[in-house]
Amino acid sequence: MVTEQLVIVLDFGGQYNQLIARRVREKQVYCEVLPYDTDIERIKEKAPKGIIFTGGPSSVNEEETPKVDPKIYDLDVPILGICYGAQLMASMLDGRVAKPNVREYGKNQLHITEKSALMKGVGEKSTCWMSHTDYIEKPPSGFVVTAKTEDCPVAAMENPQKKLYGVQFHPEVEHTEFGAVILENFLYDICGLDGDWTMGSFAEEQIQKVKEQVGGGKVLCALSGGVDSSVAAALG
Repeated sequence: MVTEQLVIVLDFGGQYNQLIARRVREKQVYCEVLPYDTDIERIKEKAPKGIIFTGGPSSVNEEETPKVDPKIYDLDVPILGICYGAQLMASMLDGRVAKPNVREYGKNQLHITEKSALMKGVGEKSTCWMSHTDYIEKPPSGFVVTAKTEDCPVAAMENPQKKLYGVQFHPEVEHTEFGAVILENFLYDICGLDGDWTMGSFAEEQIQKVKEQVGGGKVLCALSGGVDSSVAAALG
């Protein structure tokens, strides 16, 4: 089944969350967007090949900041933290997140500082899109800084042994020059996904599931004319 090659996108409320999911699907990889506080057992049951932490409007230094179950870092599943997601990873794993003197927003020049599986094929200097009020001041123990900008000392970091990766910028946004390359590196090289999923194959799979569940019975479908019910009716 194609959906056995799943990437989970954990939603922290950022403005680009659905765009991240779309970019993953454009790479022909199946993904599901779930709330950031999804139970760890449910995540384990889904057996994802990769997990992405999205951006979000919160600060990791706030008392009620959104967090994941710490056990997620022990799943031996590659994780990519984007913006707030990278800051969360840093703060939960003994790194340090601080507030800069000036908010970094818009296009910035990204400088590659170390060779990296995530940054393979990215130019030594390129344009990236930043949108954050906090920044990673110190990466966690065991992490290597692989990219920086003039105002952001940790624009990208990784611990490949633990399969943990973080970027302060937004690779899903078109303004990031090599964003598509970075996502491909994570999905294909790091997570080992085949990239053979299509919406058509997903629809066929779901239709088959419905047929198996219903058998010889009948289904009553309430059709409002909206997107959700129309799709459900088409699948039926």
